[in-house]
Amino acid sequence: MNKKVLSLAALCALGAASLTACGSSTDSKTNGPVTLKLVAADYGDSAANSSQTYWADVVKRFETANPTIKVDLQVVNWNDIDKQVKTMVQSGNVPDILQTGGYADKVADDLLYPVDDVLSAVSRANFIPSFARAGEVEGTQYGIPFVSSARAFFYNKALLEQAGVGAPPKTWAEVRDVAEKVKAKVPGVTPYALPLGPEEAQGESMMWQLGNGGGYTGIEGKYAINSKANIDTYAWLKSNLVDRGLTYANPATTDRKTAFADFAAGKAAMLNGHPSLIAAAKEGKVDYAVAPIPGKDGPLASTLGVADWTMAFKKNGHKNEIKKFLDFTYSKENTLKFDELYNLMPVTKDTLAEMTSNGKHADLAPFFELLPNASFYPLGDTSWDAVSAEIKKSVGGAVAGDPAKVLGDLQKKAEAAAAESR
Repeated sequence: MNKKVLSLAALCALGAASLTACGSSTDSKTNGPVTLKLVAADYGDSAANSSQTYWADVVKRFETANPTIKVDLQVVNWNDIDKQVKTMVQSGNVPDILQTGGYADKVADDLLYPVDDVLSAVSRANFIPSFARAGEVEGTQYGIPFVSSARAFFYNKALLEQAGVGAPPKTWAEVRDVAEKVKAKVPGVTPYALPLGPEEAQGESMMWQLGNGGGYTGIEGKYAINSKANIDTYAWLKSNLVDRGLTYANPATTDRKTAFADFAAGKAAMLNGHPSLIAAAKEGKVDYAVAPIPGKDGPLASTLGVADWTMAFKKNGHKNEIKKFLDFTYSKENTLKFDELYNLMPVTKDTLAEMTSNGKHADLAPFFELLPNASFYPLGDTSWDAVSAEIKKSVGGAVAGDPAKVLGDLQKKAEAAAAESR
């Protein structure tokens, strides 16, 4: 679910005739009927809200409007999608369109079409500029923003009140103190849910790094994973939360999905979360509130912003069919439906205008306020996807063993990946 965050303009109309205007199939390698392979990440947490349902509907309507183009759909859970896509690429079974969390490593391997080739000018103009820029590598856009999000601090008001706490913590020390009170007075509850398992360890990690003036890169943009600020951050987490029994016994094997489910069930008092947690908390009848993320000395001035991405692969030569499908997919009808389904924030101007004006998204107001000042993963670094995968696998060990060693090993891997990608 990196990392780790706005409005106006129309897309290509949805009718078959106008979609044809977005590009014909005459330039494709394949003559006649074409099948596009679409691989997408699953944002749902159960069969009931699986992204399979959303994409199947999009595909059905697209195929009806474009009878000469079929779409072979595969929806994959977040834990497995990076690995499966890597296997697909290595075996030559490359998708035409991929929707997932990162794009830059595919640029390094020269696998992707530039966005100008697979989206109409009208569609491109509809993106929020900051997200379009985040999709660039050396000035050329390859990543197509799909959804955005910002992170904030969620807390269960009822549990904190039971613990005798009337206001959310603003500093790390206050997080520890509140967690101690929850542990003492509300047994059976995880005081702070710290998910450093492979699902999104890079996101939870960066939020804590930012709280101590750290991050994945330094001033010059080079990796600084083992900076003193970062090492001190994990040392603090280990001694103040993990060793005191104020979070999960083994954060390195605990995924975000578990932490979110616990909070939605009233079994966790505090955690860092994104907007999709709102619906789950409401469904679980949790008396929750949202606040800025606590930092070492005060609330974060810059929270983690995250965008997920769509990208188009060159190998099968289906440029114009891809263009038709993407222009269809990025219509306001489709983007609004997806964003509202998962309570995520949009990346297109028309959908943002709709969500901020239709009166249905007051609960997202704090996140919209945070997003303009958000910090992002180093998305334009072509080694980031490889580095992020390594962080997901092992950074959790920094709160169980020696933070300097764990982060030092990750720094060496990051430097090697950066050198290889040049």
